[in-house]
Amino acid sequence: MKKIAATFLSSKHIAKDLVKLNVTDVDYIHVDFMDGKFVKNKTLPFKELKNIYRYTSKRLDVHLMVMDPKKYIKKFATLNTEYISFHVEVGDKIEEAIKLVHRYGIKCGLAINPSTPLEVLDPYLDKIDLVLLMSVEPGRGGQEFIFDTVDRLKELKKTIKSKKLPIKIEVDGGINLETKEYVKDADILASGSYIIYSESFQDAITQLR
Repeated sequence: MKKIAATFLSSKHIAKDLVKLNVTDVDYIHVDFMDGKFVKNKTLPFKELKNIYRYTSKRLDVHLMVMDPKKYIKKFATLNTEYISFHVEVGDKIEEAIKLVHRYGIKCGLAINPSTPLEVLDPYLDKIDLVLLMSVEPGRGGQEFIFDTVDRLKELKKTIKSKKLPIKIEVDGGINLETKEYVKDADILASGSYIIYSESFQDAITQLR
């Protein structure tokens, strides 16, 4: 069965949304963390996000949209984190950051933007546990699904299968009841608006599966 990661959206309603998500069967809480450098937007500081454990016992799926992943890996490793993903576009010291994530006993993912060629991932595929395939431009919620993602997902799946690697693929961005049909080959779907703005979190999560 496909796994679902729910992205909480509003800093104003974080506690409320997390408490509601905690009583669903969602697999992960997807945490988008932005430093205001890799993307224009900036999220809550870690000193506030670290209190997430007060509202949920769900494992975290952390997406770092930052220029210096190593700086934040150490922080999120202290939480109930299953995956930490950072962007292949940071380009510098990627292998060091991958090793650091694994050193904490956490699964490591590489996120990739819609316009970045998939071949950029090739040197790292045998070192990671997850590819976070962005189906919108990173840094802003509520965007429409980019349909080029469909072919990219198929290509990535083919590459992983040919190399016989145990890598999971997560698709993030514009995921709803309609677009989920285009990404059936993904292992994990990250969805924010569709779940959080629904009348029933559980019904939305069930529909996405």
